[in-house]
Amino acid sequence: MKFISTILGVILFVLFFGFALKNTHEVDLNFFLNYELRGPLVLMLLVAFISGAALGILAVTPTVFRHRRERRSHTRTIEELQSSVRKGAVQPQPDGAGAIVQQ
Repeated sequence: MKFISTILGVILFVLFFGFALKNTHEVDLNFFLNYELRGPLVLMLLVAFISGAALGILAVTPTVFRHRRERRSHTRTIEELQSSVRKGAVQPQPDGAGAIVQQ
């Protein structure tokens, strides 16, 4: 499997490198307030891709941290329940089928 992924990586690299070599002509990128940026097309596409990926990562970051915080809270609650069951402070409650559910 590693051999196949290496071959696929080499093929993709050659394709992207060929794309970059074919798109070296200058382009104008016009912004607001008459700001203009000139550069090779492939460089402009690369900058647009990288900035889009960075903005996507920044947009997801708060959600990731919230999920990590919730997971830590749930893990702490589970550990507290398990320790209280081991100490005998809380008895396991039967579920709807009559079997005893232990954490």
